[in-house]
Amino acid sequence: MSEVVLVDYGVGNTASVRRALERLGAVVAQSGDPERVAAARRVVLPGVGAFAPARERLAATGLEEGLRAALASGARLLGLCLGFQLLFESSAEFGVTRGLGLLGGRVEPFGPGARVPHVGWNRVEPAGSPPGRRILGGLPGGAWVYFVHSFRADGADPADVAAWCDHGGRFPAAVERGEVWGCQFHPEKSSSAGRAILAAFLKEEPG
Repeated sequence: MSEVVLVDYGVGNTASVRRALERLGAVVAQSGDPERVAAARRVVLPGVGAFAPARERLAATGLEEGLRAALASGARLLGLCLGFQLLFESSAEFGVTRGLGLLGGRVEPFGPGARVPHVGWNRVEPAGSPPGRRILGGLPGGAWVYFVHSFRADGADPADVAAWCDHGGRFPAAVERGEVWGCQFHPEKSSSAGRAILAAFLKEEPG
């Protein structure tokens, strides 16, 4: 049975993520303890709200150090929504704020003419080799997933992109670089497609 540490840093919709993982058989420990995070083999970084306060909270609580220690020991990290955005180098939301820098690229506003926020169901197209890499769990092209966000990643290394979405232009919807995984959308709200992604996260031993 897979064990997961769900990072509790005061800005996440942890209840729905926890239920979705538990329905797949995972044992979930919700924790704001950096040492507990550092010792984990699978870590989920959720998040809703603004980038800068979330980033500051990770630094102030020591959870950033815990995340980096977990990754250094071979753990798998899954960032969701705001947690996905925090994986990148910086965000332009309300001024420039440095991200965790685990992936290249920046979080920027949507282009002119795009409806903001981007809320609701949209299609994702797998990328990489194999298409969708490990994170998409074999989902076919055109799968529907559920988004809620006002900024999107820009300038990501195409080699890190596991899926693209189109909303006022193409942007990365899912990423995978080694054991650093992330979804801009909410898999816990994305029906069978979301279950496939969370199951892929739980499926094999990291590292």
